[in-house]
Amino acid sequence: MNRTRQGPILAIMLATQAANTWAGEASFTIDQTNTFPSFEVDHLGFSTQRGRFNQTQGKVVMDEEKKTGKVDITIDANSVDTGIKPLDDVLRQLDFLNVAHYPTLTFNSSQFKFNNDQLVAVDGTLTMLGISRPISLNVTHYQCGMDDASSKYVCNVDAEASFKRSDHGMTKFIPIVSDKVKLKIKVRAVRDE
Repeated sequence: MNRTRQGPILAIMLATQAANTWAGEASFTIDQTNTFPSFEVDHLGFSTQRGRFNQTQGKVVMDEEKKTGKVDITIDANSVDTGIKPLDDVLRQLDFLNVAHYPTLTFNSSQFKFNNDQLVAVDGTLTMLGISRPISLNVTHYQCGMDDASSKYVCNVDAEASFKRSDHGMTKFIPIVSDKVKLKIKVRAVRDE
């Protein structure tokens, strides 16, 4: 092979290998356009009300070799979106999200659980309405790798959990509107350069 072509080919091979795996701790930034926490609440057993939050930001630090990590996610409470504007307006008020006094919800964790190389759970703290409670997210999808469209290393995670809204002081209309909230979150995080 021509020596002048070996250099670029070798560089591409090394870059590809480095992109597929990393040694040690790596930091990631939450992709706000592809990260959505969503929720489901039962209404009198007749229907399920669904919604999501449209604005989320945060950071993830992970060490795949040591199977450790931490995550800090901040959700804009005002970005709640059920697809029904009058309902969104009600959810922003005092009896529910009270966005005037508590503009954000947060999730923080430094407890990642792996099964071999697969992330299976993240145990942390959910803070809503100024009240922090433990919560465990069950990871249903976990995949990291190069994104051909952006040429960046990304991790995609789907996780879910359940919690009682009354644990955070949100008691309005229980039991007409269920106390139990099902939480799902789709996270896409881009590795920092």
